[in-house]
Amino acid sequence: MKRNTLAAALALFAAAGAAFADDIGVDPAAFTSSRTRADVRAELQQYQQEHVNPWSHNYDPLRAFRSDTTRAQAKADFLAIRDQVAAGNGEDGGGASAGPLAQRGTGLKAR
Repeated sequence: MKRNTLAAALALFAAAGAAFADDIGVDPAAFTSSRTRADVRAELQQYQQEHVNPWSHNYDPLRAFRSDTTRAQAKADFLAIRDQVAAGNGEDGGGASAGPLAQRGTGLKAR
């Protein structure tokens, strides 16, 4: 009995190991860069001069951004299109509010 169990276990492990064997998938096409080495070095030098690392977790490109739009203007813009956005995000994807029946004035509206 133990011999059969051991043989079955070995066969199972052998089959599992074979299931993971695969081609490593090397791309046969050679890599060709769209930029020259000088371009890359110039970009790196610019980042170093500005003390910016765009690959850092702390990189915030909008840190110095300031908007000309006031809070009241943004709120008014939102309220103006709120129903239209809600209709587009509805269960039917806005079909009832933007379809041909809605354009004919049948009174169908999204909530």
